[in-house]
Amino acid sequence: MRTPLDVLTLDELRRRTSVKWRAFGPDVLPLFVAEMDVAPCEAVVDAVTTALRAGDTGYDVGTAYGEAYARFAARRWGWSFDASTSRTLPDVMLAIVEVLRVLTAPGDAVVVNPPVYPPFYGFTANEGRRVVDAPLGADGRLDLDALERAFADATGVAANGSGPGSGRRAVWLVCNPQNPTGTTHTPAELEAGLALAARYGVRVVADEIHAPLSRPGLDGHPATTHTPLLAVPGSDAAVAIVSASKAWNLPGLKAAAAVAGPGAADDLRRIPEEASHGVQHVSVLAHVAALDHGEAWLDAVLAGVERNAWLLADLLAEHLPGVRYRPGEATYLAWLDCRGLDDGAALDTVGRDDGRTPVGDPRGWFLDRARVALEDGRRFGPGGEGHVRLNLATGVDVLTAAVERMGASVRAAA
Repeated sequence: MRTPLDVLTLDELRRRTSVKWRAFGPDVLPLFVAEMDVAPCEAVVDAVTTALRAGDTGYDVGTAYGEAYARFAARRWGWSFDASTSRTLPDVMLAIVEVLRVLTAPGDAVVVNPPVYPPFYGFTANEGRRVVDAPLGADGRLDLDALERAFADATGVAANGSGPGSGRRAVWLVCNPQNPTGTTHTPAELEAGLALAARYGVRVVADEIHAPLSRPGLDGHPATTHTPLLAVPGSDAAVAIVSASKAWNLPGLKAAAAVAGPGAADDLRRIPEEASHGVQHVSVLAHVAALDHGEAWLDAVLAGVERNAWLLADLLAEHLPGVRYRPGEATYLAWLDCRGLDDGAALDTVGRDDGRTPVGDPRGWFLDRARVALEDGRRFGPGGEGHVRLNLATGVDVLTAAVERMGASVRAAA
């Protein structure tokens, strides 16, 4: 099976000048940042080239982005929305910031579900909002009890949802699907979370940048599907931030759209016009082309990611049996639990950090001793200790070589 992940050689990839290929030396295999090692989608190449040749490089206007996403969502998930109320914004995190500015004030709380995308912490804190953790459960799914405790903390409302509370506003910022675990939140989980939020007066904002990256299922493995937050009962006052940038490998052509439930349309109108000044028109054209004409390319990429997810499981079983890994339901990211790695003894040494094992800092260990760059799980908040995030969106040869190097580094220390 040949996919867009199998087109470019490692030498060709190293000619790229983005952070993935410039953060480390040429002896390092980079599987950290969320860039894909893919040949580009031709529909995107054609759209950008046509725009440049025509000089169509002016200022963006209108709701073309939201309209294209609505068409894609209707085909992909059977979900439709009123694109006329959407707002095109520079990228997902800046869109989240603009929505948080409308829904909260400095000192208000934002509830997140770690382990989760690190900028949820940095961008939120930079806006003067207080982050409240509601960690995922041991099964990697939303923990409704933890969520309720966090809502009570965020609003000052008693745990039963009664009482006047602190008078402060709060937002639940949910990553749907979840980065880094690849969890696809079910309709029942999202509906229960929305009901809790309504009980405590918490507004809900979803980052759905990984939405198009649900796994297709191969070789008997079950397929999964994304549930848009705004398709779930109780989401009338919620906001979703959507983008094609992750699914079509367009982080250097940033663009996003904020989409509102009917009860939140006025909130999007309150985002100042100046927030749209950073939108790049050529980026919007690229994203619209991807959404309208890049679905076959996306499906081919997802087939490669699915193959790699299960290949990684086999490689770890062979070379790093102490690493716990369960292929996620979405994204092209793998969440690896390295707490079972030690010097060959039983797992009762989990948590030890004596410099002879990767347990305390697996990311540093694998970079220094295996020359493989991964993301440090500690950056993702509580629950990330002893973990690393690995990017599956690469070729089979690179993935295989990386795990072989990692396994050799552990065996050499035994």
